Amino acid sequence: MMILKTNYNTSMMKRQIFILCVALGLLSTSYSQTSKVDYKDSSLPIDERVNALLPLMSVEEKVAQMRIFHALIGVESDEEGNLKLSDKVIEKLKLGIAGIKNPGEHTSPIAAAKLNNELQKYIIEHNRWGIPALFVTESYNGVDAEGCTKFGRPLTLAASFNPGLVNRIWDVVGKEARLRGMHMCHSPEADIVRDPRFGRMSEAFGEDTYLTTQMVTNAIKGVQGNYEGLGNGTHIGAVAKHFAGYGQVLGGTNFAAIEISERTLIDEIYPPFEAAVKDAKTLGIMASHGDLNGIASHGNRELLTGVLRDDWGFEGFVVSDANDIGRLFYFMKVAESPEAAALMGLTAGVDIDLYAEDAYSYLPEMVKKNPKIEKFIDKAAKRVLRTKFILGLFDNPYIDLTTVEKEVRKESSLALAKEADLESIILLKNERNTLPLDKRKSIKIALLGPLVKENTKEMFESVSGTNIKYVVEKGFQLTDGKVDVPNLLERDPKALDKLVNISKNADVLILFLGGDEHTAKEAFFNNAIGDRATIDPVGAQDELLEKVKALGKPVIVVLKHRRTLSINTISEEADAILDGWDLSEFGDNSMAKIIFGEVSPSGKLPVTVPRAIGQLPFHYTMKEINNKKGYLFMENGPLYPFGYGLSYASFKYSNLKISNAEITPNTEITVSVEVTNTGSVKAKEVVQMYLKDEIGSVTRPNKELKGFEKIELNPGETKTVRFTVTPKMLEFTGLKLEKILEAGDYSVMIGTSSQEGVTGKFRLNI
Repeated sequence: MMILKTNYNTSMMKRQIFILCVALGLLSTSYSQTSKVDYKDSSLPIDERVNALLPLMSVEEKVAQMRIFHALIGVESDEEGNLKLSDKVIEKLKLGIAGIKNPGEHTSPIAAAKLNNELQKYIIEHNRWGIPALFVTESYNGVDAEGCTKFGRPLTLAASFNPGLVNRIWDVVGKEARLRGMHMCHSPEADIVRDPRFGRMSEAFGEDTYLTTQMVTNAIKGVQGNYEGLGNGTHIGAVAKHFAGYGQVLGGTNFAAIEISERTLIDEIYPPFEAAVKDAKTLGIMASHGDLNGIASHGNRELLTGVLRDDWGFEGFVVSDANDIGRLFYFMKVAESPEAAALMGLTAGVDIDLYAEDAYSYLPEMVKKNPKIEKFIDKAAKRVLRTKFILGLFDNPYIDLTTVEKEVRKESSLALAKEADLESIILLKNERNTLPLDKRKSIKIALLGPLVKENTKEMFESVSGTNIKYVVEKGFQLTDGKVDVPNLLERDPKALDKLVNISKNADVLILFLGGDEHTAKEAFFNNAIGDRATIDPVGAQDELLEKVKALGKPVIVVLKHRRTLSINTISEEADAILDGWDLSEFGDNSMAKIIFGEVSPSGKLPVTVPRAIGQLPFHYTMKEINNKKGYLFMENGPLYPFGYGLSYASFKYSNLKISNAEITPNTEITVSVEVTNTGSVKAKEVVQMYLKDEIGSVTRPNKELKGFEKIELNPGETKTVRFTVTPKMLEFTGLKLEKILEAGDYSVMIGTSSQEGVTGKFRLNI
């Protein structure tokens, strides 16, 4: 074990940088004598600097730039806050490294920045060419690290139907991550997720291609500071994932096979990734676990090189998911040896090996036997080096510690988290105008159920004032809370009786139900389970609702969860339902503001809510033939459709106009509708436009979201909302698996959900 004690401050840092530059200049003397191009010259174009550096490097040094290890193997701070490295880490850093995952994750932002400055200094000083490392994080609730602003999860934010809001949130994420000394995030997810059994559902933006595309591109642009923030040192690079099809693993189980038709891939799965590359300029792409239509994703050259690079022009790096190159041998069984697995991943187009000790570590010896391999290594190392130059790490590798404390968790960032919550909460049911509650009335409210938090009462009191009295009781847990494999707890009759008795003495009952981080989470390869075989609420939640409902008092259900649940009992019994998914750290405060009418709810469902698991797969774009027949003993259709969400106001859609009855491959048309707030409160509404191809040479989706706009209306106010329909929106993959435009009739619907709106028709003429 090695301990580095370096009391870092800004002035000392400047002196050390100067010394370092002198040292690096001495190291490269021989090189400068043979070449006119100096990779350290910041005035040169990035590609010239990369091309100058790469030939200097040995094969071993190049391969080191193709590997990322996790900080857990021995990067930490000692008791005095100084860098401490294990012998294993010291050995790994002798030749440099592509990057390190999560250094300083469990420390404060200022401590993390100090640690990462010291870590970066050590890395630069201990490899021949002074090549810095990429420090990598993830971003599901904001930066996944201690002391950062905690936002709602991606699926929660998708419910806002506000891409601009997502852009602003991820801008904060990019800034806060960079201030910790981070450079890349393995986020956002561009997956289309349509199976709620899958434990990672909340990490994505939902079931719809168009909505996901808008959210992903805005997330990437935000976290990268519109790309300019990368070189300026204010933001971090994005790694869009998982390419491709990961959100639709068979059976909803992690690592399972993925079977998606080529047509569906092109029309529905690829677009968010293509936009991430072409529009948002993502620095990285992560390959998917498992396989795609029988081809192991990490060995799929057609996908990772053909589609990604040849077709879309992607210039960034491709990183493996955790240990997946090695798994080509010992798990996927498509490679005959670890060396064969490494070669398969390399030639397919995977530039960086994440974590594995049994994959790219073999490459140097393999080159000795087959020198042709080096050309693939050169391509990969070049992409990684290019990324580091884009991020400005060769010229400005350190964080100014004086800026960290005042810029992380700023008041504006915390306010943004609250704003996002208010735009994302979905009102699913409101019988007899149960909501909003009147805080002017002196009533007693019971806050009950397994998803009540320690500060829930405090959050509600800060909104309602002194007239409202509260009694709070969690009652029971859903699981035993084990991180790897949580177990459901047995029904507790005494806990249920206690909750019912408390309810008898309250005027209004608010039940906090759904699920938590233990009932929906990532299922790791061999030591954790997070997927589920059912999507019903677990434990005695339905029973609790039925018992308190029998008391005859108003019952409001606040849903918290990370996967879609079949909430039939809740939908039937509750007087009002507010769906918050997984909100920010201020979630209960935001929920209280909605409950007491400070803000009208405006969130919309980014997924379809099925009645039962037997309906899966079930999403609104499914072909009409899928809905021809229902199931015995069950009402047909969804419990709640995609795009659904109520308001405290009501909205009238009228006067749909189409600028031209015909569209051609060279023209556009405008579709407009008048939306009137016919209610008594100011409120926001998500106006959604869906298109339907009436007859196609291949079976077509029932309808497809192609536009949306969130507007705010005062009582009685009318706004005209316009959408442009372009020929691009009408393209689909035809019989020959090529994008085509096909003459015919189209329906357009503009409305408040995927099932309710005003309609019109136009024709595409070729």
